[in-house]
Amino acid sequence: MRKPDFFIIGAPKSGTTALYAYLRQHPQVFLPGHLKEPHYFGSDLDFVDQRRPSLDAYLALFAEARPDQVVGEASVFYLLSERAAEEIRAFQPKAQLIAMLRNPVDMIYSFHSQRLYNTTEDVADFAQALALEEERLQGRRLPRNIGLRQGLQYRRLGRYAEQIQRFIDAFGRDALHVILYDDFRADPAAAFRDTCAFLGVDPGVQVEFRVVNANKQPRSRLLRELLWRKPPVLRRVARVLMPTEAMRRSTGRTIRRLNRREVQRPPLPADLRERLAREFAPDVERLQTLIGRDLRAWLPD
Repeated sequence: MRKPDFFIIGAPKSGTTALYAYLRQHPQVFLPGHLKEPHYFGSDLDFVDQRRPSLDAYLALFAEARPDQVVGEASVFYLLSERAAEEIRAFQPKAQLIAMLRNPVDMIYSFHSQRLYNTTEDVADFAQALALEEERLQGRRLPRNIGLRQGLQYRRLGRYAEQIQRFIDAFGRDALHVILYDDFRADPAAAFRDTCAFLGVDPGVQVEFRVVNANKQPRSRLLRELLWRKPPVLRRVARVLMPTEAMRRSTGRTIRRLNRREVQRPPLPADLRERLAREFAPDVERLQTLIGRDLRAWLPD
């Protein structure tokens, strides 16, 4: 069975969903349609209430790929994982890697908003959620739905240098293609062409560059939580009313779409932004050297 040739390894809230959607339109690229983030690798990632796929289930995701297509997947927490780089190398030593990086202050603020939407965060105030990191590391003040346990350590998510270093150590710098979120947002077509060239597919293919994964809130938090937790009684009713997995998946997507609304995220308070920028500055300076990019815009004034 086919194995992935490339991996979009993260970071979260940095454009990976959009890139995934654009690459799926390319006839020379295969990405699974119904599961963007299998997270098969990264055995240290603690997904509470979520089961990691078996090897057979993972490989089945790529069964429909044609021989002339390059095959990939996108699991945004591979970058965070301390084990994923070595596990991927053992599985696919010639893998190509794509990392999408965003100003860490903006990324963790956006990720907090995403967790609120997913109901895996119950502290709406971002500064308070940051203040709870140590308690939550000790297993206290946890939300009812945890999702990825490490995802509650927001600052850790934004320390890219050590994360990127692990993949460089495992695969070498030439196997890693880095896309900066600001560049991707400013000119998605150029970023797409560069990525196609890196993957060895035709960079001249025309695709639709639409906005993907905008900031959102649930219209009903209770309904969103039910869809996340899927209590046994709900599962039983769903199986009776919708006997096939395809029907249940399609209905779930429809309900989630109707239950969400896109909203403008309020700006991060200037004093908190400045404090976080100073915290991340040493890591950003190290990252500049690792990837050979000018990241002064991420540094404090």
